[in-house]
Amino acid sequence: MRVLAAMSGGVDSAVAAARAVQAGHDVTGVHLALSRNPSSYRTGARGCCTLEDARDARRAADVLGIPFYVWDLAERFHADVVEDFVSEYAAGRTPNPCLRCNEKIKFAAVLDRALALGFDAVCTGHYARLVDGPAGRELHRAVDPDKDQSYVLGVLTTEQLAHALFPLGASHKSEVRVEAAERGLAVAEKPDSHDICFVADGDTAGFLARELGEQPGTVVDESGAVLAEHDAAYAFTVGQRRGLRLGRPADDGKPRYVLSIEPVSRTVTVGPRDRLAVGRIEGTAPRWCGAPPAGQVSCRVQIRAHGETLAARAEIEGDVVRVDLVEPAMGVAPGQAVVLYDDTRVIGSATISHTVAAATI
Repeated sequence: MRVLAAMSGGVDSAVAAARAVQAGHDVTGVHLALSRNPSSYRTGARGCCTLEDARDARRAADVLGIPFYVWDLAERFHADVVEDFVSEYAAGRTPNPCLRCNEKIKFAAVLDRALALGFDAVCTGHYARLVDGPAGRELHRAVDPDKDQSYVLGVLTTEQLAHALFPLGASHKSEVRVEAAERGLAVAEKPDSHDICFVADGDTAGFLARELGEQPGTVVDESGAVLAEHDAAYAFTVGQRRGLRLGRPADDGKPRYVLSIEPVSRTVTVGPRDRLAVGRIEGTAPRWCGAPPAGQVSCRVQIRAHGETLAARAEIEGDVVRVDLVEPAMGVAPGQAVVLYDDTRVIGSATISHTVAAATI
């Protein structure tokens, strides 16, 4: 099989490519140049898209003896991921750019180009498993629960999964690093990338401020009383506790949390923690890793990349997914993804558009 291995410059994608070679596939490595400023060179950056990473990927490909190319997808990435990220925050929502990158870049732009060039599959270093089920290819959780990335892959369709390879899904990260060292890959001890790749310093609020400028508003309590002023509503997210800079303490002396963000009036409402409890989640733009479920289904859902799963009942009506939680969840923000699971199998995902407080159900 002809395989295009997406090589980020990290240890995971390097070992995934190595395993594809070992499995007998005809492998070509490709590094995705996603930065609009290719001259940037940030040693120790928190992301995964620097010139240093590109060079690490090329060195790994040389060790493996496979052809290697760099694809410039900076403009596509900026339009589909960065601009989406900024506009979602401006609208008072909390997006996950990794899901959008998987949906729009790695398994759309890259996969489409790969298939057009005659490749059979795209291989990545994601920690997830692919299982051939009775209705086609299924996406399952990885063996290593601490590294499982099935949540950020919950946007993939059955057709995309049919042309994907995730060689690391049955391994633990410690095993992958040992294997990389044994194969002579210099990235064996390279730290994992983390945070948002296009916010290399980890300062999301600062990044958004540069993109959107100051948009002052007020912080109010549930009665509407003004507690403080802020520079921008987009700097807050539902469930946030720290950095509120309130002028006076709550009457009961307990901490206050962000309950909602109104982007038009730039009003941030805060209140006690128990007001964060959500009993129902509504999502739109569903993406199914297989046939859409019919009627109401019992499942477990995950609402954060590394969050716990929650027992739920989901019902699908057209492009709307309604999820009733068995036990309330705290701090669910519009814009996040809700991913549905049947045991380890990913059923699909939707973008959270609305939540209903547990106390009102």
